[in-house]
Amino acid sequence: MDQNAVFVHAKWQVKEGKLDAVLQLMEEAAEKSTQEEGNLFYNLHQSQEDENMIILYEGYVDANAVEAHRNSEHFKNIVVEQVVPLLENREVVLMNRLF
Repeated sequence: MDQNAVFVHAKWQVKEGKLDAVLQLMEEAAEKSTQEEGNLFYNLHQSQEDENMIILYEGYVDANAVEAHRNSEHFKNIVVEQVVPLLENREVVLMNRLF
């Protein structure tokens, strides 16, 4: 992988009773995100201890690809407008690979 690659770690705490809605929305978001030119991967994970905790792990070729993702219509329409209101908490960390 290129040294310019950027990785995103997003930890979401889904509101009680909203998990099914979030997962349904994220199926479409994941499908569209993996079709982006600069996307390397887009993975969703669920905590074994708390089913309402979702972890997204994403990879992009560079910072411009992350910016393009965040400005995409599907990100704004699905994640920002529909998913975020269903979350108790949302933490996002952008990372560079060390080795």
